[in-house]
Formats: sequence, C-alpha cells, structure tokens
Amino acid sequence: MAIKVLIKRRIPEGFIDPQFSSLIRKLRALAAVREGYISGETLKRVDQPREYLVISTWQSTDAWNAWRTSPERTEIQEQIDAMLGAQTEYGVYEYP
Repeated sequence: MAIKVLIKRRIPEGFIDPQFSSLIRKLRALAAVREGYISGETLKRVDQPREYLVISTWQSTDAWNAWRTSPERTEIQEQIDAMLGAQTEYGVYEYP
C-alpha cells in the first residue's frame, strides 16, 4: 500500500546559501529514480514562510526506508541539517 512521507524543514531567518538549493534539487533527482518512488511536491507555509514541507509518495514503507537510509541520501541530508542548524522532521503516513 502506498504511503505519504512528510518532511519538514525550517530555514533560519536571513539564510541564503546557493548550495542548499543545489542539495535539495539533488535529493529530489535521486529520489525520483529510486525504486518505489511515486511522486513528490514541495510547499512553503503561508503564515510561516521559512517553513517548507515536502510531501512524497512511495509504494511502501520498505521503499521509503531503503531511500531514507541509503548512504547517498544520508550524506546529503547531513549536509542540509548542518547548514540549517536543525534536524529535519519526518512523518510517515498511510491510508486508513
């Protein structure tokens, strides 16, 4: 059964780093070719514009976990968290 993964990132005020955008694009491109990936979108919160939410759809929790724990993703994610000075938040949801 398909699942939705919600990934929340908070961008510090005044944060500008072109490498950050590059890393996000790289994550998206790598995820798109992973087995089990269905789709994804990135949203910016209206009332808190420094908060971003990525919603991705995967064929299964196993497919998501294989991507989440892959060395290539882990390396990029660690760089992103270091840049932002905060841990990225994750939530995995399934259809009832």
